[in-house]
Amino acid sequence: MSEKMTKGLEVCDLSFRYRTDDVLNHLSFQSAGGRAIGVLGANGAGKSTLFKLMLGLLPLQQGTILVNDTPIGDLSVRERAREMAYIPQVQPGSFQFSVFDIVLMGTTASFGLLAQPGKKEKEQTEAALRLLQIERFRDRPFDQLSGGEQQLVLIARAVAQDAPILIMDEPCASLDYGNQIRVLEEIRSLADRGYLVLFSTHNPQHVFLYADDVLLISGHTARAFGAPYDVLSESLLSHVYGVPIRLEESARTGEVTVMPDFPKIRNSSV
Repeated sequence: MSEKMTKGLEVCDLSFRYRTDDVLNHLSFQSAGGRAIGVLGANGAGKSTLFKLMLGLLPLQQGTILVNDTPIGDLSVRERAREMAYIPQVQPGSFQFSVFDIVLMGTTASFGLLAQPGKKEKEQTEAALRLLQIERFRDRPFDQLSGGEQQLVLIARAVAQDAPILIMDEPCASLDYGNQIRVLEEIRSLADRGYLVLFSTHNPQHVFLYADDVLLISGHTARAFGAPYDVLSESLLSHVYGVPIRLEESARTGEVTVMPDFPKIRNSSV
């Protein structure tokens, strides 16, 4: 696949409520292509709502979302599919399709109703399989793969869609440690190739290891946005997650490890 070039994404003064319950309130951030943004927040913070608004699955109530300087509401469904691809969490169930067919489905996102994939789309599918290094699975039934392998197939499907912005809803949920690292490595690789990747996670360590920027949603808004090392602190993470958290920086590498502050946790429970 060719490297992606995009002017990026701008979210400005975004607010949303379900009936009388505020979910997002005056949330703003922006980013260019070639970056990975980790989206953090406690359960119910509004991460999934933000993604649904970006994808057009929920109507905008207040604020603007610009993709390559174009308001999201001005894009048709097919135009939106050319700009953004969505990678959901792997769900239990039986997909009776081969890996090749699952990835090929990504190429049809901007098709007309009766259009069929042809040579170009099959070449895009093969290229996406190579990029994610899962060519060996091409003829395997999707439902016979492990959870981590299935997640890589869904990422390949989004890559085959050929959209410059990738939105991933908790891509590491329910994966074992090894598969989490494999998926996160692919996220990093895609950002390095020019994609703008937004991925939500419940693990702050993921953003320190793999994200260029972190969007921390708390109190219905962007509590912090920027490089994780610059904007995340022990006090902020402790407040958001409701438990004492300690950040330890390696003197040798400068890398940060996120840890529960056990002495404070255990003393507070005495």
